[in-house]
Amino acid sequence: MPFLKAARRTPTRSAVLENKSNKCGKHASVFSANGDEYTGEWLNNNKHGRGIQVWKKSGAIYNGEWKMGKRDGYGTYSVLLPNTKTYAKKYCGEWKNGKKHGHGIYFYNSCSAYEGQWSEDQRSGFGRMLFENADVYEGEWMKDNEHGLGLRRYANGNWYEGSWRDGKKWGNGNFYYRDKGQLYEGLWVRGEPKCGTLEDCGGDRERCPIPLVMLVDVQMVLQEAQLVHLD
Repeated sequence: MPFLKAARRTPTRSAVLENKSNKCGKHASVFSANGDEYTGEWLNNNKHGRGIQVWKKSGAIYNGEWKMGKRDGYGTYSVLLPNTKTYAKKYCGEWKNGKKHGHGIYFYNSCSAYEGQWSEDQRSGFGRMLFENADVYEGEWMKDNEHGLGLRRYANGNWYEGSWRDGKKWGNGNFYYRDKGQLYEGLWVRGEPKCGTLEDCGGDRERCPIPLVMLVDVQMVLQEAQLVHLD
């Protein structure tokens, strides 16, 4: 009767090395060929779970959640300031598929910031923006522009509340001139007033007196202007 040799069950050296190189679960720091460094959790050789990524060239750091190799969930992105060699937060909030998506705060510099909704790296939804010149806008956004209904308070005391389109006053809205003490209510197109009413509501009336003008049908005039200027 011939003797049958049992099949070898011990894995080969190459198989052992392959299993060791497969990144899954918690790992220590892993360095890329370009000097980038990642410390955190993995799944099937993809960054997955919580982890910290350091980009050597830019010095930027992301600390947060990952999903199959991309930033996904909640995380903080910081950049290295070359002069002080310290890190400054740029974005804190939600991510999806590697892009800012959901609610988050973005710091443009020490004087301007945006807090609100994001969609694919762009301000979209409801949000509040503090501009570098101290203006403040609170309202709706779409594709990084004021779009929809919103209120903008200007640093000089003026304010506008109404409709916006592509970052400009567009549609029905009210504009208050603080230095004149006057309020304009009416139609705007591409940031310019087209048809409306202007009334005194306090302030220096002698500096900018408004002549008395009477229209037979104010609503009819406004409706005609809307038909001409609005789609």
